[in-house]
This record gives sequence, C-alpha cells and structure tokens, in this order.
Amino acid sequence: MIPLKSNLKKGLLLVLNLGSSSLKFSLFHSDSLEAECNGLVEGMYTSETIMEISCNESKRLIKKLFKGFDFEICLVELVNWLEENHYRAEITAIGYRVVQGGPKHITPEKVTSSLLADLETYIYLAPNHLPDEIKLIRYFRNAFIGIPHLACFDTNFHKDMPEVAKFYPLPDRFKEMGLRRYGFHGLSCESILQQLLEEDVDLAHQKIVIAHLGSGSSITAIKNGVGIDTTMGISPLGGLVMATRPGDIDPGAILLMLKQEHLSVEQLDRVLSDESGLKAIAGISDMKEILATQRSCQKSSEALDLFCYQAKKHLGSLVAVLGGIDLLVFCGGIGENVPLIREKVCAHMEFLGINIDAGSNHSNDTIISRSNSKVTVRVMKTDEEYMIGMHIQNLLTI
Repeated sequence: MIPLKSNLKKGLLLVLNLGSSSLKFSLFHSDSLEAECNGLVEGMYTSETIMEISCNESKRLIKKLFKGFDFEICLVELVNWLEENHYRAEITAIGYRVVQGGPKHITPEKVTSSLLADLETYIYLAPNHLPDEIKLIRYFRNAFIGIPHLACFDTNFHKDMPEVAKFYPLPDRFKEMGLRRYGFHGLSCESILQQLLEEDVDLAHQKIVIAHLGSGSSITAIKNGVGIDTTMGISPLGGLVMATRPGDIDPGAILLMLKQEHLSVEQLDRVLSDESGLKAIAGISDMKEILATQRSCQKSSEALDLFCYQAKKHLGSLVAVLGGIDLLVFCGGIGENVPLIREKVCAHMEFLGINIDAGSNHSNDTIISRSNSKVTVRVMKTDEEYMIGMHIQNLLTI
C-alpha cells in the first residue's frame, strides 16, 4: 500500500478520460489506487448514447440509454449519480486526460485559470478534442470547488523524442507557434510500459513497439524505456487510417481540396475529422460493423485491408528506426479484441522475426507469438485511468 503524504487526503480520486467517441471514468482509493467504480459513456455523438457504471467489474450499478446525445446532460447525470451514491463528498481530487497542451504544457500539472486560458489558445492544435475537454474540466471544476484538479497530457510520453523525429521541415516561425510532432496515446503507452516493467525490469532495455489500435490509432517505438518515434504528429489526425480520420496524406491533396472545392478551414476540418478514414471507404466507421460485413460488402473488405496494410507499413518503418524489434504489443479496443486484424498485420512479417501462433491469437491469449518466434508478440489491456490516478498521487505528494 502506498503511504499517504502530507497533502494527499485520504478519500477517492475521480479520473475522467474523454476520448473521441467515449468518456471513461473511474473512482480510485487515494492511498492504494484500488478501483472503487468504473464507468463508460459510449456511442457519443450518435442517436443512442449509453452510460454504464460498474463496481469491481462484476456488479452493474447503472445502465442508462440517452436518445440523442447531449454532452452536458451526460455530465449532469454523472454528478447526480456520484451525489446519490454518497461518493461526491469523498472525492479529494480529480484528474483529466487532456490530449494536447501545446509546447508549454506537456507534463502533468494542476488546473488553473491560466492553464485553461492557454488551452483555449491551443484549440487550433486539436480542434476535435480540446473544446469538449475544456468544457468537461470547467464543468467539474465548478461542480467540485475546493479540491485539486489535475491535467495529464497525452503528449507527455513522447516529449523526449529526438529532434529528427520531433520537428517538421518548415520555416522556424511555424515551430515557434507550436507546430511540431507531439504524438498521442501517451498515457496508453505509459500504462503498457509500466505493466511490462512490473513483470520484468530488463524489458526496459528492449526494443518495443506498441500498436494502440482503436477508433483512433497510433503506433509508437520505444527504446531503453523512452518513446523515440510515433505515427501521430501535431494532431490525432495523422499516421494510420482511422475510423473517420485519414491518417497521413500528401499536403498537396489538402491544397487540391481547398482549391477545387473552395472549402473553408472549418469545412476542411469537418472532412478530415468526420468524413474520412474507414467511413469514407466503407460508408461506416465502426470496426465491428466493418468486420461483420466484410465478406458480403466489398467496400467493408477494402476498408479492413487498408487499415491492416497501413498498420503493417507503419510498424515496419518504426522497426527500421529502432534497428530491430524484441517485443510487439497490441492494445486498444481493436488491438486487444480483434484477432483477424492482428493476424493480417503480422502476416508475412517473419523476415522481422514476427511469427504469431494462430490458436493463441484467436484465443486472445496474452502471448500470441510462436515459441520459436524471435519477437514476442503480446496482447495487453491498457489502463489510462490508472496512469492518471498515479500522476495525481505524484503531483499531490511531497
């Protein structure tokens, strides 16, 4: 058990993790970081939004369906539930996942009015994430006055990337306004690396690639325990093709779209954020639906093939940067739960030493590589909420 320090009050820590399509939240005991409750709001921005809250993953406490999504109503419902179940008074600190804090805010820090004002100025760096994240923080900061609120940035894990991986070949004035490769899914990478090191500290010296595959996807290369490159850049739009985001595309394609269709910046943002990726190819963005229809629908099959092709291509490039690979980890909603995609990504990669076992893969075993594979291939559950809880502990202890 972790001892309480002087300014870490005994009670519960509330962690709020707002993603592109869901809101995850957890209550942890401040001393042990043992989970009291976990919750999920999924199907956000769709006609049917579901909120589920469970205790110890066995007892469902609530399942509520919202017809038509209203972000603030979901927040009101969550606060009301905390009040009704007598948790509100026990909450001593709240931590938030913040996707992007610009060049000034990377390591975890306490939320202040000054920080929120800065985040407002950096909305252009993550226009599809920061507005709702700021709204979430403001709402809970007003609802829970007198306790610490802390922001944990998804860019923190990637802050030590070498300059060759960090900066774009653009005039310095753009670098000065914060245009650089930040990388994302950092809390997920932290979680996976911490779990690995708890098993075997020697893994810190291995060459590791983490494939976080979900509605938003990225792949990260780790050497000697440090992230040295990742597929996302200045925003979560880049890298691999995703549910509604295109991933990497030629800048000339963007210029052509602007010129030929006379798009405004807002219209272009909508195309790149909401109308591209798997949705543009298959007409649907949900990987579950794509998998269910891939045999009967050619467009679904094409979307699946492209997703796996790009993951394979980016994986190979990061192995080249590392100078080899010892361990490949699949995580995220798709990486953790879809054997077919892991199979397709790893197919014909024996020349890199990647050789998975079909039976272990389809059984969702923890280790899915063959016994004679030079590279260990694993499937792991990431826990961003727990990492935020750890950061709260670290910030509030002396």
